[in-house]
Amino acid sequence: MEARHEYKHSLNFCDYTALRSRLRRVMTRDPYADANGEYKVRSLYFDTPDDKALREKIHGVDKREKFRIRRYLGDSNRIALEKKSKVHGFCYKQSTPMTATEIAALQSGDLTWMAGDGRELIRELYSKMRGEQLKPKTIVDYVREPFVCAAGSVRVTFDRDIRTGLFSTDFMNDGLPTVKAGDEIVLLEVKYDQFIPEYIVKILQLEARRAYAISKYALCRMYG
Repeated sequence: MEARHEYKHSLNFCDYTALRSRLRRVMTRDPYADANGEYKVRSLYFDTPDDKALREKIHGVDKREKFRIRRYLGDSNRIALEKKSKVHGFCYKQSTPMTATEIAALQSGDLTWMAGDGRELIRELYSKMRGEQLKPKTIVDYVREPFVCAAGSVRVTFDRDIRTGLFSTDFMNDGLPTVKAGDEIVLLEVKYDQFIPEYIVKILQLEARRAYAISKYALCRMYG
């Protein structure tokens, strides 16, 4: 796992449209995006009965982790279990593919297949579901508009229309009713490896922006 820098900022809609227009001229669209340069993402987050992941995020614990299952809405084939860790300000992400059948088994409470699975991340999730009572907690839906730059492996994304499934964790149901999570804000996320080109820093005006402490998961948990 390679360490990544990751920063989040909250934007109003005017800032979002202005920055998007500038980035379109200097960065590349993500190849997985649709004709509008975006895609719809659904994540199913896991947490303990006492909300360990949520509490550690809110309190800014220096060393923390969270598990989620992620897919693109309208696509049942590209599903991944992800573990995101933050250590001393650096971000790490591990990912492994899953199938719709495995998701159905997990959500029905059948974990037996996970114990001897050949994927290390599946076995780790199984261990924590058994030992820490980690379980699916909430669904987070949003529209993502991504931009990429090869130099520094920079990735800039705008996430908007953030919605929550409230108390439902019906992850594979594209028709699941959802509600907006909070005010109409856009989250700017900036990720890179060792450096970020100066021209991107100037466009984003990162020096003048305050980092946004609340994640999409924390935002949605305010509603359930």
